Amino acid sequence: MNDLQIIRTPSDKEMVVLSCAEYDALRAIADEAAEDAEDVAIYLERKAALESGEDCLLSAEVSAFMLKGDSLLKALRRWRGRSQVEIAEATGIGQGYLSDLENRRRAGTPETMEKLAAALDVPASWLR
Repeated sequence: MNDLQIIRTPSDKEMVVLSCAEYDALRAIADEAAEDAEDVAIYLERKAALESGEDCLLSAEVSAFMLKGDSLLKALRRWRGRSQVEIAEATGIGQGYLSDLENRRRAGTPETMEKLAAALDVPASWLR
């Protein structure tokens, strides 16, 4: 910050003038700090959930399916090794409707999501 200049406004407010390169460098540092703060917040939230006994951990296989683009619902079904037809029959919903839910074309009602969670043997909170 070699080209830093401080000026005073007529209302006696101090202002700083710096080059665009220095401004961009400061913005990059601030953006990185904000991202780090978000990561810390997520970590603390997950840690608190674990300490409270809340069942919130996904298996590595579910996470891998999601990283490849699957919705959570589809990843859970694949993880359980069940077909759409099997889950649809177990919950009393249509296979086409389940496909729409898995592909994020439709949102399920809370009751439907609870039935799906039960059929997949996962906490209902995972699908809310």
